Amino acid sequence: MKIKNALLSTAAATASLFAIGATAQAATVTVKAGDTVSQIALDHNTTVDAIQQANHLKDVNLILVGQQLEVNGDDSTTTTTTTTTTQTSQPAATTQSSSQTTNQASQSQTSQSSQTQSSQTQTSTPAAKTTTQQSTSSTSNYSNNSSESAAKAWIANKESGGSYSARNGQYIGKYQLSASYLNGDYSAANQERVANNYVASRYGSWANAKSHWLANNWY
Repeated sequence: MKIKNALLSTAAATASLFAIGATAQAATVTVKAGDTVSQIALDHNTTVDAIQQANHLKDVNLILVGQQLEVNGDDSTTTTTTTTTTQTSQPAATTQSSSQTTNQASQSQTSQSSQTQSSQTQTSTPAAKTTTQQSTSSTSNYSNNSSESAAKAWIANKESGGSYSARNGQYIGKYQLSASYLNGDYSAANQERVANNYVASRYGSWANAKSHWLANNWY
C-alpha cells in the first residue's frame, strides 16, 4: 500500500509539473504589421492549426494589426520582447504620420504658391503682348506716314517744284489741280485738302499715286 501510494504521489507530481509547464508556455502575441500566422507559429514553436483553434480563427490568412493571439509555445521571452517593441514603435509611427502630414501641407502650400505665380505670369503676358503690338503698330503707322509724306512731296516737286502759286493753263498750284476742283479757292490750305481728297478717292494713297505717275507721267 505504501509503495502504491508513493507511485500515485509521484504521478500526480509529474502531471502537476506538466500542467505548470503548459501554463508557462502559453503566451499572448500582439499582431504587428507584416505578421502572418505561419510566421508567428514558427517563432513560438507551435503550429498554424494550434493557433487557429486556440483563437477560433475562421481564416488564418486574415489577422489584424493589434489583434491579440494566444500562442502555446515555449518562447515567452520573445513574446514579451515583441509586445514591448510594438508598444515602442507606435509613437514612432505617430511621429512619422505627423511628419507626413506636415510635409503634405508644405507641398500643398508650395503648389498653391507656384500656381499663383504661374497665374500672375499668364495674366501679365497679354499685357506685354499688347504693348508690343501697340509699339509695332505705332512703328508701322510712322513708317506709312513717312512713306506717304515722301510720296506726296515727290509728286508736288514733279508737278510744280513745290510752289502753291504755279500755274499751267487750267492746272493750278503745288499739286497742279484742276481749277474746277479748287472752286476758286487757291489758298495753300485748300490746295492741301483738295489734293488729299483727290488722291484718297482715286488711288487710295500717295504711294499708289506716285506709282501711277511713274508709269504714266501724270496722276
